[in-house]
Amino acid sequence: MAIMNYGLRPVTTSKVAMSGTSAQSSAIGANIQYVRLVADANCHYNIGVNPTATTSTVYLPANEIEIIKISEGEKVAGICASGNLYVTSLTE
Repeated sequence: MAIMNYGLRPVTTSKVAMSGTSAQSSAIGANIQYVRLVADANCHYNIGVNPTATTSTVYLPANEIEIIKISEGEKVAGICASGNLYVTSLTE
């Protein structure tokens, strides 16, 4: 499967370990406009200054890639029974 990057460049990737409760990434830094999300297990995620992911927030199937607009200082929270959510900061 081809992956489109839309002219965006990866900066850093962080791993958020999920294990039955909501876990947050670190805050997004300056000059970052987008993040790429991919998880190794089916999960749910939420974005905000102090987000909490629940089974009612946005669903992300395992190994699917999603690119999301984000603001400086926001975090990504993920939840699943057991797995990792990878958050890659992207810039133009």
